[in-house]
Amino acid sequence: MTSEHVVTADGCALAVTAVVADGPGPVVLLRTPYGRHRLLAEARGWAARGFTCVVGDVRGRFGSTGEFRPYAHEEVDGAVLADWIAERFGGPLLVAGASYGAHCAVATALARPETVRGVLVSVPALGLGETAREPGGAARLACRLGWWTEHGGTAQPREPREYDLSGLPVAALIERALGATPQGWDELWSAPRRDERLWGRVRELRMPLLAVGGLRDPFASHTVDLAETWGGPARLVLGPWGHDLDASDPGAALGGKRIGSLYVQWANAVLGGGIRGDAGVIAVDPHGSWRRLTPSRTRFPGLVSDAAFLADPAKPFRSDIGFGECEDRALVRTDPLDAGEVAGQVTVTLDVEADAVDADWVVRLALDTGDRIVPLAHAIRRCPHEPARRREVAITTPPIGARVPAGARLVVEVAGHHWPAHARNPHTGVDPVLATELLTSARHVHAAHLDVPWQPPGADAVPPSDLIHPPDQEVTRCPPLRRCRWSR
Repeated sequence: MTSEHVVTADGCALAVTAVVADGPGPVVLLRTPYGRHRLLAEARGWAARGFTCVVGDVRGRFGSTGEFRPYAHEEVDGAVLADWIAERFGGPLLVAGASYGAHCAVATALARPETVRGVLVSVPALGLGETAREPGGAARLACRLGWWTEHGGTAQPREPREYDLSGLPVAALIERALGATPQGWDELWSAPRRDERLWGRVRELRMPLLAVGGLRDPFASHTVDLAETWGGPARLVLGPWGHDLDASDPGAALGGKRIGSLYVQWANAVLGGGIRGDAGVIAVDPHGSWRRLTPSRTRFPGLVSDAAFLADPAKPFRSDIGFGECEDRALVRTDPLDAGEVAGQVTVTLDVEADAVDADWVVRLALDTGDRIVPLAHAIRRCPHEPARRREVAITTPPIGARVPAGARLVVEVAGHHWPAHARNPHTGVDPVLATELLTSARHVHAAHLDVPWQPPGADAVPPSDLIHPPDQEVTRCPPLRRCRWSR
C-alpha cells in the first residue's frame, strides 16, 4: 500500500511517500533532493521484503516547501521525520541514502541516535566542504559547477546547459551561468574541507554502518573515511561502480547477487543483532572476486624520466584527455612487477621543486601491461613551496582494486593541473576559487616512490556471504531485489 503524507518541520511542509509492507515491522527512511518518485522502485523492493519504506523530498525540493540550502537543514528535518515514523509506524528504524541522501541518513542518525538502529550509505557526498575540495585541498570545478547550475537555489532541477569553465574568478562562474548566485554557493567555497564537528560526532555513533562505495566514484575516499571513523560496527564494501550505482548493471553484482540483496542481508543482520566488529572489503574485479583492504604496504621505487615540465594555467594539463596524451608532465615508472593485486589506497611520494609559492601536484596512476594502458586512479594535492628548494610531497589516491599480471609496470603521470575537473592553481598563493591572475610554474621531479597495498595473487579471498556475517554465524538467505535503480 502506498500513501502520501505531509510532515511539518520549522513551518515547512515535508512531502513523504510511505510504501507499507504487509504487516508491522521495521521501517527504512530515504531522503533525497532529486525527487522522491525516483526512489519508489527501491521503496517497493524494501516493502516486498517486509520493510515499510518512507521516501521524502528534502526541504525546498519537489513536493517539500521552504528554501533549499544544501546540507543546512538535514539534521533538523531528519529528527522530525524520525519522530513522525516512530509515532505512526513504530518498529525499528533504519536510515539509508546515496550521495546527498547519504548525508541525510548520517544527519538523521546524529539527530536521533537512540532511535536509529542502523545506517546504510552509498557513494556518500557528506557536506559542503567535502564535496567542494579534494582530500588534498584542491578545488573541484566541473562537477560542482554542473551540480549547482542544475540544482542550486531551485525547487525543480534546471535543464542541463552549456557554461564556461575557463572564466575567472571561479566563484563568479555560477552567476555568469545562471544570472544569479544561488543560496549556499559562497558557503560552498568558504566551508572547511572537512566538517570536524560532524566527523567528531560520527565517532560517537554506536549503531551499525554499511558503507558502499564505487572504485570509480569521485567520493570513494569519503566512503573509506566514514567506515574508518564510525564509532559502531562498520562494514565497508567497495566495488567496480561509479557514482550512479545501478543494481541492473551486471558489473554491479556481488558474487552473482545484486547490490540490493546485500542491503537487505545487512538490514536483517542488524535487526537480528548479527553485526559486530569490522570487516573492510574491496573488490578487485567486476566478477565477484573480493579482497580485504590490505593494511601492509610494499614500497616500489619509481624510475623518473622527462622530469622537468612547465605547469601553465593558461594551457593546463587536462583531466579529460587519455593517459600519455599530454607532454606537460613528468613520468614515473616502476620496474616490471611480479604478479599480484592492489587492494587499497596507493601513496605516491615525490621529491620535487616548484618556482611558485603555491602549487598543485596531480598524479594519474595506470597499469602498463605492455599491450595496453589501464587507468587506475588519480589524486591531487595543493601545497606551499619555497622557490629553488626541494620538498617532499606525498599524494594518496582513492582506493584501488586491480590485478597486476607478471611483467606489468605501475606508471604515474605527474602534472601541475587537472582542469576542468579541478580549478587551476594560479601559482600566486591566492585560493584558486578567487584568483584572477595566473602565472606559469617550472617544475622538476627528482625522485619518486610508491607505497602500494600489495598482496600475492588470490590472497585473502572473501566469499560474498562473508561480507556481512562472520563465517560461523547463521545467515538468513534473502532473494535478490528485482531490477531497480539505487539513485543519487
